[in-house]
Amino acid sequence: MTTTADSPLTQSHLDADGAGTERTDSQRTAAGGIDADRIEAGRRAYELDRAHVFHSWQAQGPFDPMTIVDAAGPYVWDGEGRKLLDLSSQLVNTNIGHQHPGVVAAIQEQAGKLCTIAPQHVNDARSEAARLIAERTPGDLDHVFFTNGGADANEHAIRMARLHTGRTKVLSAYRSYHGGTQLAVNVTGDPRRFANDYSAEGIVHFMPAYPYRSYFNSTSEDEETQRALAHLEDMITLEGPGNIAALILETVPGTAGIYAPPAGYLAGVRELTAKYGIVFIADEVMAGFGRTGRWFALDHWDVTPDLITFAKGVNSGYVPLGGVAISEAIFETFRDRAYPGGLTYSGHPLACAAAVATITAMETEGMVANADRLGEDIIGPGLREIAERHPSVGDVRGMGCFWAVELVKNRTTKEPLAAYGGSSPEMNEVIAALKAEGVLPFANFNRIHVVPPLNTPDDDVRFGLAALDRALEVADRYVAE
Repeated sequence: MTTTADSPLTQSHLDADGAGTERTDSQRTAAGGIDADRIEAGRRAYELDRAHVFHSWQAQGPFDPMTIVDAAGPYVWDGEGRKLLDLSSQLVNTNIGHQHPGVVAAIQEQAGKLCTIAPQHVNDARSEAARLIAERTPGDLDHVFFTNGGADANEHAIRMARLHTGRTKVLSAYRSYHGGTQLAVNVTGDPRRFANDYSAEGIVHFMPAYPYRSYFNSTSEDEETQRALAHLEDMITLEGPGNIAALILETVPGTAGIYAPPAGYLAGVRELTAKYGIVFIADEVMAGFGRTGRWFALDHWDVTPDLITFAKGVNSGYVPLGGVAISEAIFETFRDRAYPGGLTYSGHPLACAAAVATITAMETEGMVANADRLGEDIIGPGLREIAERHPSVGDVRGMGCFWAVELVKNRTTKEPLAAYGGSSPEMNEVIAALKAEGVLPFANFNRIHVVPPLNTPDDDVRFGLAALDRALEVADRYVAE
């Protein structure tokens, strides 16, 4: 690897204690490592995990989970005490990094005051969290229903849409992910829904706008927009506009590939949903709260939906929290009519206190603007530089701290390094190479996602990119000339 002094890949790995953190507790040695007691505790935790924990999305027998014994800022430490740059932000949720002192303190303070209370009662943490969220949502989405996470946020948004319209069908895109609960996985457009499609009545999938692998044989972004919108309107017509309650769409699909919509597409979706009286649900669970360099990804295109679902970055996952931001028109449906839905932990005080502290920290520390700058100045240029060197890179795309590197065996045919819906020995080698370089990656199918915390220091981002640059030498060996 060759870099220049002003290259986004120029390395200057920071001290072993992790950038952006002042944590120096007794569990970490003066050299930045993890002490023997913590490592031994991690080994015991692993034994108990394998004996008793049932893991999501896994065949339980062969699964060999990584133990994490500590975390700070953009770093985690595994069960052997190895320090890894968290280029995954876990499941793209630790937008403010690990163990942010202000958020930890807010949770501790709230626990000393009011740990939990039933959702029919007012609590100050929930009220303040709702205010802060409503101040950042576009248009008149000024009302917030809190959930436990993103999947149930999407379930409740669809329920609201059905009750508001009196219709039942829901449109959603292929190559999407909306959660693992029953209805949420039905509207999901990736293979994880297959085993759960027995209860998918009323769910209709359409082809997304995806320029790199266009379903419409488009040769330009403008052509992709026009053809994708024409296809969507055909689907609406064929399914019967009077039957369709909602269209749910990830503003920027996350797990499915971080493929931003081409210019004009979201505006066109908004026009079609308004034309046919369909509720437009924007799923911002992964893309929201600064991830793309804006508070909501929608802000890049100046589009206002009827409902926004959120989770993850709203409090960086420190305590489970999600929600639905609701427009005035849909709120009015339930002004004098009871909403038939709720959750024991809706607006949980600890979760909402974490949200208040997270949003405040993001604002005062300029994290949203920093995410935008990182994408413009370091991640985007760095990944494009990497793509020029590695024939295994078929596409690089993203914004802010939300990027995907799509790996292929042949750039002309775009044959993926792993089949859609699965993995491959080749991809597993790339992932292992990244871990050996000191990076914890987010990988899905044939893609590596570059999704660091929004406040990751520049030099640490460069370290991650340099590690990726070296790891892709493994992928290059499988490129067919």
